[in-house]
Amino acid sequence: MSDIRFLAPVRRWASSVPPIWVDAVLAALVLVAQLWPLVFGESWDGTPWHWWGYAVVIVAVVPLIWRRRAPVVVLVATLAATGCYDLVDEVARQPVWYGGLVALYTVAAYSARWTRLIMLAVTLGGGLLLVGSAETALRGIVLFTAAYAIGRAAAASRAHAAALEERAVRLARERETEAERAAERERARIARDMHDILAHAVSLMVVQAEAGPVVVRSDPARAEAAFDAIAAAGRDAMIQLRRMLNVLKEDEGPRAPQPAIAAIPALAEQVRATGIEVTYAATGDPVPLPPDAEVAAYRITQEALTNIVKHADATRADIRLTWQDDTIMIDITDDGRGGGAALPSGGNGLIGIRERAAACGGTAVAGRRAGAPGFQVLVRLPAPRRAVPA
Repeated sequence: MSDIRFLAPVRRWASSVPPIWVDAVLAALVLVAQLWPLVFGESWDGTPWHWWGYAVVIVAVVPLIWRRRAPVVVLVATLAATGCYDLVDEVARQPVWYGGLVALYTVAAYSARWTRLIMLAVTLGGGLLLVGSAETALRGIVLFTAAYAIGRAAAASRAHAAALEERAVRLARERETEAERAAERERARIARDMHDILAHAVSLMVVQAEAGPVVVRSDPARAEAAFDAIAAAGRDAMIQLRRMLNVLKEDEGPRAPQPAIAAIPALAEQVRATGIEVTYAATGDPVPLPPDAEVAAYRITQEALTNIVKHADATRADIRLTWQDDTIMIDITDDGRGGGAALPSGGNGLIGIRERAAACGGTAVAGRRAGAPGFQVLVRLPAPRRAVPA
């Protein structure tokens, strides 16, 4: 493990070095290896080696500096120079294949399929024509074939790494997109909740505030009740807003639960304080709902009652919850004729109801009541199926 940690900075440094510098260092190493017998070896008669050997080695090795830019040209130049090495007898007896091996590896690693296959055939065929023994020919075939195979393995490794990197980038983008969508959904949910909380509280407060001055002298007790209702609506709105905003704080401790179906009777009592007769009834056997459905049921009822206070000019509203085998029905009706309190609507009430129902897999319809005055909101939300007794 320590070796891996030690090599990681070296690999990062090596990947940051320009490729031509790496190829220049490689060419220098090959040049040293090929010149070594000429510089430090002696001829059989003690005389210096012929300059031809030095020239051929240099011409065969120096093109390796540009091996990645022009692989085929470098291979042809290297092979051509190597084939001329034995034209003079006064040269060190050594294989001058190192440059050709590196060049063929580069062709195998970077060139197209037919190009590299043709160059492999040319390399092996030319070697068979120029070598002087079967042993040397066999050794050359093995070495150059191995260089070609290593080049193909390197190309496959790079392609695999590139595919993994591309996949990682794609997954990162998908995660980022999904995170953005989740954040957008969360912002939309918070906006809906704030709209419902503020619209409901403000509607109740405005209605009570308008009624207060009318009865302050004739019925002080009723006026006092109106102001108490204003204060209660404001406190409830503050509590719900604080609870909702606490959700946005990651370092917050345990979070208070959002209002659910059990809080609907208290919601009805708030609206009843405005002077509208509100009834609440539930039939069937209640079952626990998923948390999102619990909150949706409360918010839908809250928005429907807010619309009644703001727009219906109603004297009565009825809330009925019906528990069925796999559904809970929320039916909210009023006897209004429209033209209620002159309050801004925001234009999103019924849209918000439909969105909340759809988010839980349910449906919502709203419209004038058939054969009776007033308006109706009918919502169906899925509920877990009850276990059938054995």
